[in-house]
Amino acid sequence: MKKVLVLGATSAIAQSTVRLLAARGASLFLVGRNAERLEAVAKDARTRGATRVETEALDLDDLAQHEALVERAATALGGLDGALLAHGILGNQEAAQRSYAEAEKVLRTNFLSAVSLLTPLANRFEAQKAGTLVVISSVAGDRGRQSNYVYGASKGALSVFLQGLRNRLARSGVAVVTVKPGFVDTPMTADIKKNALFATPEKVARGIVRAADSGKDEVYLPGFWGPIMFAIRGIPERIFKRMKL
Repeated sequence: MKKVLVLGATSAIAQSTVRLLAARGASLFLVGRNAERLEAVAKDARTRGATRVETEALDLDDLAQHEALVERAATALGGLDGALLAHGILGNQEAAQRSYAEAEKVLRTNFLSAVSLLTPLANRFEAQKAGTLVVISSVAGDRGRQSNYVYGASKGALSVFLQGLRNRLARSGVAVVTVKPGFVDTPMTADIKKNALFATPEKVARGIVRAADSGKDEVYLPGFWGPIMFAIRGIPERIFKRMKL
């Protein structure tokens, strides 16, 4: 990926990925909510060797802005051949259980916003018969658990959407890469007690770049989450529903 739109560029995983892309001399269009933090990421990318860096502060929950945003990014960079969707929220499961409005916030940011962005990006890449879409989903989307099923539902829906999008775009030479991280030590997980299963954003970023380079369909990061989730998906529902997870 040489001309890349990065959505949610101030997230810890996105920042680490931007550093790697910048070191390769990529041109980057960075989007995030906070203009000050966004400019800090951009300055770092320029220092690390990015050919060009443009920024735009935007709340990606504003779906009406998405199509024009993609056009502005393509114009600024002289085209696009890659996009990284890295924005998302964990939400509060207990609050979402009590209030649909709280659940809707998680679904809007993690799923509907992604669909709204991927639609014009997919159409653009399909027309040019080239491009790589890298989207951060989550292992939480592989099976609903009582502790985070609203977040898991948003990511599960996203993963299924990406499966269909990948099927649609396969004949056009467009790669759709679903990234499923497990626990990552980021501000989003600051309130969760850390253990050996937690990965650093840097490690996940390296996996993202490798997956994008190879055009992998789906990747668990770190890789040990693949067999873990295979086992979890295989637990019969009559047993799983009694487990406290």
